Amino acid sequence: MLSSLPETLGALKRSPFGAADHARRSVKDEMRQNLLRRLSDGGVLFEGVIGYEETVMPQIVNALLSRHNFILLGLRGQAKSRILRALVTLLDAAMPIVAGSEVNDNPFAPISRYSRTLIAQAGDDTPVAWVDRDSRYVEKLATPDVTIADMIGDLDPIRAARGGHVLSDELTIHYGMLPRANRGIFALNELPDLAGKVQVGLFNVMQEGDVQIKGYPVRLPLDVQLCFTANPEDYTARGKIITPLKDRIGSEIITHYPETVELGMTITRQESWTARDARPVRVPDFIAEVVERIAFEARTDKRIDRRSGVSQRLPISVMENVVSNAERRAMTTGDAEIVPRISDVYAAQPAITGKIELEYEGELVGGHTIARELIRRAADATFEERAGGVNTDDIVIWFDEGGALQVSEDGSADAMAAAFGVVPGLIDLVQHVGLASADDPALAVAACELVLEALVARKKISRSDGGLYGRAEPERRRRRQNEDFFGGGLSA
Repeated sequence: MLSSLPETLGALKRSPFGAADHARRSVKDEMRQNLLRRLSDGGVLFEGVIGYEETVMPQIVNALLSRHNFILLGLRGQAKSRILRALVTLLDAAMPIVAGSEVNDNPFAPISRYSRTLIAQAGDDTPVAWVDRDSRYVEKLATPDVTIADMIGDLDPIRAARGGHVLSDELTIHYGMLPRANRGIFALNELPDLAGKVQVGLFNVMQEGDVQIKGYPVRLPLDVQLCFTANPEDYTARGKIITPLKDRIGSEIITHYPETVELGMTITRQESWTARDARPVRVPDFIAEVVERIAFEARTDKRIDRRSGVSQRLPISVMENVVSNAERRAMTTGDAEIVPRISDVYAAQPAITGKIELEYEGELVGGHTIARELIRRAADATFEERAGGVNTDDIVIWFDEGGALQVSEDGSADAMAAAFGVVPGLIDLVQHVGLASADDPALAVAACELVLEALVARKKISRSDGGLYGRAEPERRRRRQNEDFFGGGLSA
């Protein structure tokens, strides 16, 4: 496509790109027109972004239609970067620039001295180059060591010497990331981490179109769609954001975690890598729900830092580890399918502990202990959702009378199904509530482990770290008896 486009300024003027309404159109107008067209066609606004259709997306649309620079405020793992990268689809497929321009100069309205001089000398024979939409997106992670030179530019003494220019000449500037994003999108992640001096420079470019480099004033009337991200706590803290810059950001848009478990499961299913080449993979829906509920439980746990958040990457990473552990088992046992179980979720604890920031109380308990509790609570909530109120007395009585069951994460589906068959009523229960069928041992094993984990969470039976299920600990058993006798109104 790019090879068939005009290659000189004269040819560009005679093409549709030379029309008055197109030639001097700003990047914000370009995105606005393409967005209006997409809204009119009823297409998907941003591919792969799920759960924001009724909350975040309308606000982003309003900001773009208003030609605002905007900021996304949210905790980690809320798809902020994905949204910003998806904005590229609102740009034209190709954009003309003056060939050789470092700042993507518009051939009809150049801002750099290089391009103005070239056009003055060559006229309609000025060479034109074309930039695709992906090259018009520039992203930077703000850190305290980012300088004005990185963002705006710096004087290049070598360039000045080779060209015979004085240092104050614009031709001696080595442009930074922001000027190189001219006529495109510049995304700055974690804005509060940017030093105050650099924020002032950024504000000057946004508001006045000028900046000082090494004491020399430089006029930079840039045409840029600016987008930022930040943690809400950092963004509102005193001293993190200079007030003039904050005031010039047109829209503040709050992101959030998935509002329902079902929505979270959809995101995790889309993002996690579960298709393996060794065996077919079948993830039971209740296992997927347990994995997702781990994140939901963690977000409400007081021992976990809520200001840091619990990223949506947690269930994604956990799911990948769960499938990997089941894959390892299938290869050693010879099972035809990779079917994850609750024991595989326990094996995925490293994917949990690495993604939660603990408060002081949590540090005292330990990350692995909290991870195990989260798994049990997630299993209990899943079982309650799918089989709430079902009678489990026969199972509990069997354990109370001294029954014990060793669950191995490396046992084959047939062997573990036979082991679970020893527990009175367990196989019948999972079939009765629709978690598994009689002719599907792999699914039955996963469902049986779910039931036992729910009973552990309710302190009706116990589970050792090695996967041994047995009678409830004496204190737990006494507490449960008191609760049963007094209707749950007495705490031992």
